[in-house]
Amino acid sequence: MFDFFRVAGLATLALGAAGASGEMPVTSPTTYAVPAVITESLPSLPAVLPLPQDVRPKAVDESTISSSSEPRIESLAALVNQYAATEAVDREQNCLAGAIYFESKGEPLDGQLAVARVILNRAQSGRFASTTCGVVFQRGQFSFVRGGSIPSVSHASNNWRTAVAIAKIAQDDLWESTTDDALYFHARRVAPGWRMARVGAIGNHVFYR
Repeated sequence: MFDFFRVAGLATLALGAAGASGEMPVTSPTTYAVPAVITESLPSLPAVLPLPQDVRPKAVDESTISSSSEPRIESLAALVNQYAATEAVDREQNCLAGAIYFESKGEPLDGQLAVARVILNRAQSGRFASTTCGVVFQRGQFSFVRGGSIPSVSHASNNWRTAVAIAKIAQDDLWESTTDDALYFHARRVAPGWRMARVGAIGNHVFYR
């Protein structure tokens, strides 16, 4: 590195030695290498350089972030309440709601769902009729059926609305039943002595496979 103060000091000594005459004294031919360009110290850089404007992170608008498509349903009762104001959409759903109503109205909701699952399981089993109405109207299966039809029901009653909701939930498989693979059930007050695997008991009914 170039030592400015050292060079300046040597120059002052040389002028003093020249005296009044201004003549420089003869000295030994010592040569001092002076760099052609004196490099100045660079200014210190900031710790973090600012980003160009076009690559700055954009602020997130939280209102544009979509939440989950549907709120989580925490209970069967909440799910029934969601569908309780609707009507049966077709004959199959009406048959299923009728069976739920006459076989299990007033029972715990999971018991009503279990009755619905039995009817749907039968329709899919290949051992009974292949439709919901066919299972419901099959001879000797459900005592509430009279003359090949389901008795009339007030569609304004809470029990009917619950039955329709349970029918929709069962058809769309929206809630798992604790007796999901059952094919038969009977009331607790009777003891038919069936030699089948007992699946469980809910409310007033015992379910079998």
